[in-house]
Amino acid sequence: MSFSDSETSSHEYKTFRQISRDLVEDLFRRREPLPTMDAVYFIQPSKENIVMFLSDMSGREPLYRKAYIYFSSHVPKDLLTRIKNDASVVPRIGALREMNLEYFPIDSQAFITDHEKALEELFGHDASDARKFDACLNVMASRIATVFASLKEFPYVRYKAAKGLDMSSDNNPRALVPAKLAAAIWNNITTYKASIPNFPQTETCEFLIVDRSVDQIAPVIHEWTYDAMCHDLLELDGNKYIHEVPSKTGGEPEKKEVLLEDHDPVWLELRHAHIAEMTNFTAKNKAAQLQQRDASELSTRDLQKMVQALPQYNEQMEKLSIHVQIAGKLNKIIRDVGLRDLGQLEQDLVFGDAGTKELIHFLRSNQSAPSENKLRLLMIYGCVYPDKFFEGDKAMKLMQLAKLSRADMTTVKNMKFLEASSEPRKSSIGGFSLKFDSAKTKACRKTGSNWRGRDVGTISVLSQDRGLDLIEKLSKGELPKDEYQCMNTPSSSTQATQTSSGAPQPPSARTNHPHSRRSRRTATWARTRNSDDGTSSDSVLKSVPTDFRKMGQRIFIFIIGGATRSELRVCHKLTAKLRREVVLGTTSLDDPPQYISKLKLLSEKEMSMEDINV
Repeated sequence: MSFSDSETSSHEYKTFRQISRDLVEDLFRRREPLPTMDAVYFIQPSKENIVMFLSDMSGREPLYRKAYIYFSSHVPKDLLTRIKNDASVVPRIGALREMNLEYFPIDSQAFITDHEKALEELFGHDASDARKFDACLNVMASRIATVFASLKEFPYVRYKAAKGLDMSSDNNPRALVPAKLAAAIWNNITTYKASIPNFPQTETCEFLIVDRSVDQIAPVIHEWTYDAMCHDLLELDGNKYIHEVPSKTGGEPEKKEVLLEDHDPVWLELRHAHIAEMTNFTAKNKAAQLQQRDASELSTRDLQKMVQALPQYNEQMEKLSIHVQIAGKLNKIIRDVGLRDLGQLEQDLVFGDAGTKELIHFLRSNQSAPSENKLRLLMIYGCVYPDKFFEGDKAMKLMQLAKLSRADMTTVKNMKFLEASSEPRKSSIGGFSLKFDSAKTKACRKTGSNWRGRDVGTISVLSQDRGLDLIEKLSKGELPKDEYQCMNTPSSSTQATQTSSGAPQPPSARTNHPHSRRSRRTATWARTRNSDDGTSSDSVLKSVPTDFRKMGQRIFIFIIGGATRSELRVCHKLTAKLRREVVLGTTSLDDPPQYISKLKLLSEKEMSMEDINV
């Protein structure tokens, strides 16, 4: 239960807020008794945590005066009974509530469950380990369910179905991952439906579960938007960028940390822009325009604006200079490693305009290209032309021509573990296909993205023919039932209408979208953050709405095995296009080097994440 709920007392709220300023300690470490102070416990509802809490607060001399307990998810009845049965503890409890906050927001429209080993545990060589497999899915389901509990959304739970298999099949556990996750999430949501006050009793949103096999190109292709390039080409620590500034004393340059996140209005303007558009930003940005104009050209009104917004002006110019520096560094890397030619070939392969001949010519002409780039190129080729790639010893010859290692070859072969969760194509060689339809993609060529800036689109599960089509079909209620099954049938009060083709169409797909039955307060992480200093340029997305309450029902999509920054960008784009907030959930947000490292682990038990350097 959220702290913003009206029934939460003012004292409880202030106590919780105080934790951000006071000491934060590990529950399982020895702590100093503070009998005159109150303590806030934010814990998972596990047996071990309850035992530690009771140890802290029971007896004649408790560790703290009062305890305010906030659980991260639903508390089982047996654990609540255990607390109630300790007569010495109950009077010392100031609050006991369910927060339902086990997800990690990473963007205004995205969250992760923080399962970095999801690929390995659910799709790897050891996926048959039922204990580890089920534990991963159950924790993931619990964390996803808290998203709907905290937002008070009751979803239609849809998932990519495995053809020819049922939930009791043990022959191919990888193929059943979306179905099993959907079932576990549904169990959690029905519990919330019965236990949370004011929780919707009829469906309020759409929720679709897919896995990484739906698109294996998106995680490795070079994406040419600013956000993706920063995380792909620069050595960032999460969202932290370290840059050098001249020393004021004339000594060595000083290193300064900058966070590339929503609090930076310039970053918000640029993150989804194609790299080719970066040069246009300064021309559009009002603060930059004022700085570049001669003092004699400034009117009294211009000067007044600068004085009135001087702190904001100076702050934005400082941020703008940082992004100019970053863009310069990206352009240098692009030139030094020949990324334009590589990016063009990647796009041509995907669109069907290049094949084996062009690939061989590139590898022979670019022997000194970084190994990672050549590996990613071969992975794309293998996805588009699996029959050619795995014909005889062609794959091995291409790897040798690219001067790649056996470990790199293993990475390419490990893509078959993900493909095992999809229906194999009849023409595949040795049962291994990557099921990529280059003909359909070529038909969508005009919406593609490359270094020339044809568009700011990308090749990904959520964009292009398959991606936009997938989400838009979900929005219209036109997903094929045999491929995407639903855990819950429409409630009696929200019976589906019929489309012209006779297919059922849920209420959320009708022309006049009903609004989501969400709480009065839109979650903080789901709000658009716009600069109000009067100096920002027009948004790159331009049409992104600022009031989600006036939109149709939300669409949630969850990708098991990691999502990409291109897919996150497309969620923002689709929100504007569909007039429905599209929220991306995933086990982790991966940049290409991280994803390749995880692929290597699928069949190499003896290797750890620290042992691999791509």
